[in-house]
Amino acid sequence: MNVHLLEIDRISKSFPGVRALSDVSFTLDAGEVHALVGENGAGKSTLMKILAGIHARDEGTISIDGRLVDVDGPHAAQALGISIIHQELSLMPDLTIAENIYIGRERRRGLGLFVDDADLNRRARELFDRLGIVLDPRAKVGSLLVAQQQVVEIAKALSFDARILIMDEPTAALTESETEALFDLIRDLKRNGTGVIYISHRLEELTAVADRVTVLRDGACVGTLPAGDIDLRKVISMMVGRQIQGETRPAPRPGDRPAVLEVRGLSTKSLLKDVSFELRRGEILGFAGLMGAGRTEVARAICGADRPDGGDIVLRGDRVTIKSPSDAARLGIGYLSEDRKRFGLMLDQDVGFNIIASSLPRHVNALGLIRDGEVRQTSQRYVESLKIKTPSIRQRTKNLSGGNQQKVVIAKWLARNCEILIFDEPTRGIDVGAKEEIYALLRSLADEGKSIIMISSELPEVLRLADRIAVMCEGRLTAVLDNADADQETVMAYATQLEAQGGAAA
Repeated sequence: MNVHLLEIDRISKSFPGVRALSDVSFTLDAGEVHALVGENGAGKSTLMKILAGIHARDEGTISIDGRLVDVDGPHAAQALGISIIHQELSLMPDLTIAENIYIGRERRRGLGLFVDDADLNRRARELFDRLGIVLDPRAKVGSLLVAQQQVVEIAKALSFDARILIMDEPTAALTESETEALFDLIRDLKRNGTGVIYISHRLEELTAVADRVTVLRDGACVGTLPAGDIDLRKVISMMVGRQIQGETRPAPRPGDRPAVLEVRGLSTKSLLKDVSFELRRGEILGFAGLMGAGRTEVARAICGADRPDGGDIVLRGDRVTIKSPSDAARLGIGYLSEDRKRFGLMLDQDVGFNIIASSLPRHVNALGLIRDGEVRQTSQRYVESLKIKTPSIRQRTKNLSGGNQQKVVIAKWLARNCEILIFDEPTRGIDVGAKEEIYALLRSLADEGKSIIMISSELPEVLRLADRIAVMCEGRLTAVLDNADADQETVMAYATQLEAQGGAAA
């Protein structure tokens, strides 16, 4: 009988009002990459936090090498050889690589008064040699690329002699070449017998790195597929419980719709150079380009988050001056930042308050008191119309899944009655099922006459949603293409070559 490196058997976990996990079973073998996928809120993070000792299970058992174990805290998990690398890196930029890896475990000299830096660096070099990592242990972490910091996180986890490594969205901030380098390191770990639990929303990565895939849905295990049976459409169907529509293009819209927003010669000293385009009523204008091309800078300049050094903004035929996001909101322009948790939401406030936050003065009486009944009615209307999954409008926003948090941000600007909506990376960190809901929502908003600027790093997403596509390269607008004339190769050509024909025709 084969004894698994790790066996999780019928784990259940409940929080107040929510059953997060229900009888979930999962196994991991030595030298295996076992991917765990599911929509936001499916229970992946809860299961991994139980395994890492962050949460206590209500029911079920955990076995390592066939022996029942009790993971009653993070230190217990480390002692058992379990390490977790969270999506958000937790390194200290002002310390060296070696100091980050062995912090709290330093050897000391001089009656214990001084850290033995030579010993730290030696231990880090030995660890790097074992893992095939080429980094200088003396380098400050703040000087490293994101991909290199990810490698340091992995080395730190393995420095505890981890036999079970949990990787949560490890490629979220990596380029394609950095991702492939990470995959090479994972393959080395497999050869050394390390078992890897791999969590990712990028389903195309499964075929590149996973030996098996387990799908969670609504806190329950739907099934496990071996590598040879990993069909992405099947995995998606298992995740969401329904068939997901394949790649489509928007139906052509009349080209004579009026322009509601015109941007003329927008420039900044740091990046933007003479950016001009128009946004028409009821259309989705997609912005494509490589990282650093200036897409977000255009959005921030339009909504007043940054001050441009030149150019004009014309709104419904009138030149306007927008000095702040509040000016933009008064003019009917809402900006949904790519970092919704930092700039779009008050996570410790409830759903209802977040929805009416941008239109709060409309819900205050003459004495300055909030009209609670009106707030509840407005918030509940948007929860229902946008299908926000929440126990109630009193639920804290931080407890919602990423997709539902995004819907709350959208509801906030709809409650403000904004006619122009700027979405910056609207589906970043959102699972495939929630993406479909956001796609449908954006299309329905455009059908209702809202005008949308959508910035996305995912070309298939831009091609699927945008009526026209504005392409940027190094701060310049190199082309504006009708969807029917665009494909990934054409867009990438304009995104990487300033000499590309077409200029900035709107």
